Amino acid sequence: MSEVKIAMMGGEGTGKSALIVRFLTKRFIGEYASNFESIYNKHLCLEGKQLNLVIYDPCSQSQKAKISLTSELHWADGFVIVYDISDRSSFAFAKALIYRIREPQTSHCKRAIEPAVLLVGNKQDLCHVREVGCEEGQKLALDNRCQFCELSAAEQSLEVEMMFIKIIKDILTNFKVKEKRRPSGSKSVAKLINNVFGKRRKSV
Repeated sequence: MSEVKIAMMGGEGTGKSALIVRFLTKRFIGEYASNFESIYNKHLCLEGKQLNLVIYDPCSQSQKAKISLTSELHWADGFVIVYDISDRSSFAFAKALIYRIREPQTSHCKRAIEPAVLLVGNKQDLCHVREVGCEEGQKLALDNRCQFCELSAAEQSLEVEMMFIKIIKDILTNFKVKEKRRPSGSKSVAKLINNVFGKRRKSV
């Protein structure tokens, strides 16, 4: 069984936990304590594969805090970055999170493939007080090689489910690319070792 690890990121009050619980239980709960982290597990079958989905919901970060994400970048296969369409500051924070994930890899966190990222504009039911246009979210996602969707955790159970399926499929695609790269790499290393040691045997 493959394990798929997703980190939900975003500013306080954007609805990260509400999206997770809506996906797992189909229920909507509006209020969550944001001072502790949670890890959720769900078994599901997708594209004929049995998967163990692990979703990490961290403590809400202050939108003024310095963004590190070092441990999350090591751990997660994919990220869901959430902002509130009625709160422009949450969009600015989402942008900073994406820039941190997509910045050139450093020596302490090198990855063979960049992680899947899905940008989500939540609280579409608050369109009457919208501060962030849909096209702004689309452009940010396009510029940073991310998927994008806009929805309402409060009103759209099916859309929330499809959102998670979208990021999981992206992660599974990355897994396939990694699998294809690994054998060719190991074969070339094996060939190099055989050549070196084979020549040594001949010379002895």
